[in-house]
Amino acid sequence: MAEKMGNLKRSNYCNEISEEMISKEVTLMGWVAKQRSLGSIIFVDLRDRSGIAQIVFDDTSSDELLEKASHLRGEFVIAVRGKVRMRSSINEELETGRVEVLASELKILSESEVPPIYVKDNDNVSENMRLKYRTLDLRKPSMQKNLMIRSMIYKITRDFFYENGFIEVETPMLTKPTPEGARDYLVPSRVNPGEFYALPQSPQLMKQLLMVAGLDRYIQITKCFRDEDLRANRQPEFTQIDMELSFVTEEDVMEINERFLQRLFKEILNKEIELPIKRMKYAEAMDRFGVDKPDLRFGMELHDISHLVKDCGFKVFEGNTEKGKSVRGIKVDGGSEFYSKKQVKKLESFVKDFKAMGLSWIRVDEEIDSPIAKFLSEEKMNEIIKDFDAQKGDLILILADKNSVVYSGLGNLRNKIARDMDLIDENDYKLTWITEFPLFEYDEEEGRYVAMHHPFTSPLDEDVDKLTSDKEKARAKAYDIVINGDEMGGGSIRINDPEIQEKMFEALGLSEEEANEKFGFLLEAFKYGAPPHGGLAYGLDRLVMLFTNAKSIRDVIAFPKTQAATCLLTGAPTSLSEKQLEEVHVKVIEKEKEKEEEK
Repeated sequence: MAEKMGNLKRSNYCNEISEEMISKEVTLMGWVAKQRSLGSIIFVDLRDRSGIAQIVFDDTSSDELLEKASHLRGEFVIAVRGKVRMRSSINEELETGRVEVLASELKILSESEVPPIYVKDNDNVSENMRLKYRTLDLRKPSMQKNLMIRSMIYKITRDFFYENGFIEVETPMLTKPTPEGARDYLVPSRVNPGEFYALPQSPQLMKQLLMVAGLDRYIQITKCFRDEDLRANRQPEFTQIDMELSFVTEEDVMEINERFLQRLFKEILNKEIELPIKRMKYAEAMDRFGVDKPDLRFGMELHDISHLVKDCGFKVFEGNTEKGKSVRGIKVDGGSEFYSKKQVKKLESFVKDFKAMGLSWIRVDEEIDSPIAKFLSEEKMNEIIKDFDAQKGDLILILADKNSVVYSGLGNLRNKIARDMDLIDENDYKLTWITEFPLFEYDEEEGRYVAMHHPFTSPLDEDVDKLTSDKEKARAKAYDIVINGDEMGGGSIRINDPEIQEKMFEALGLSEEEANEKFGFLLEAFKYGAPPHGGLAYGLDRLVMLFTNAKSIRDVIAFPKTQAATCLLTGAPTSLSEKQLEEVHVKVIEKEKEKEEEK
């Protein structure tokens, strides 16, 4: 039977005991990480969120106390009172490894069954088991550290933006469904039959309304929801650091966020970030790295050889030198020695995931080895090798296709090779702003241009006329902060001119009626004086991944969802009873398979 704490009050966390506290009486509380009995002496590793302290029961302890300690097992919750003393055997791996607590009192506050997973780091248990028994998983030191760093980011964020004149405002969780972007999570209304709310994909429109309302500088750490296909760094519900500012330019927004990032790096990692953070235009990022979130910790930049192969005689190359297409490659230093032919085949398969038809390669050794050698003259082959500045032992990888395919294939291949060859210094941090994004992108499924960010992103002043005449070349006052190859945040200056907004809707194929139906409440507010404004939002979960070096977003969220958007801990989502469905005026459409089984 569990004991009460009685008059015991925790005096310290486990990690707080030190040599300065020798002979001092302390009271510690936590979970038994390990118990070791050597007959007349019993050692207990006591764990709380701060770390581990060694508790000792020896021949000076009463028989009753020794007997009680002998029954302790892993994950028992206990309270211990005793005096701090030096350890006879020092453990340098523990922060408290020079001291221990000689127990004089022990209370067993809660017993534990044998846990289904080990409560220790690097236990090799499957992720599904970790998520099913999440409360046990969260006891692990690495997970607790991640959540404490997450908490630090919350505090630093609020402190910084409060100091810079921002006001924290909560925006609604039940909002109007949005017509653009990812799918909404919908919530049926009980009191308005047949009508639905949506959980917010972001507070975008609400924070713009706050600027129209004169709040001037807004900040919020908020949940967002998107019903989309999930990846390792995505969740159906995630957290944003969201902000909006009035009377600002792109540079104003970037400058204040540079100082914010500088503080984060200093306070969490004790690293100095040099300001200003370098800028790189979207077009340059694509040409050099193939992606709009380049990892600058290594080289291996894309190299355009379209001009060399325009009349080379190899149809695959020649046919991809016209407008909108290109022949580009990357040089992998030492790649010929690192990758076998079999492994190069796997690289070919990799780029096919990005819609590439194939991957040409040249191994630069004593003799040139390449499947395309039979299609090119020796002179042209040597010309290509020289253009790449390839040396013996290098590997050249080439894609020929539409620019979008070439960029995506080579950009992602570049990242993969860097990981394969261990080219990345995990202690290095490279930050850059990507600017001047395209205002539009072509959606092949819908057969039309859509807003790359959202319909309220402002075009560059010099590109306003391109909204209707040359959408492909229209650039946005948009900016992303990229750190080590991941987009950590993005934003833009918004449109506050009704004429430009009208042109934007026209460019997107929205009639006045459609625009009012979808965004009428915002447009109405803009009639009464909308200041120039812009903002930015960080993916807080991604920031925590960066600062903890976590490999999965699920390692920095207390209770995450699986890649199937389910919660293994609680069993959500779940079916509802007929009564519950009736109350919210919803009828479930049964799957055809289930209907057939019923027949």
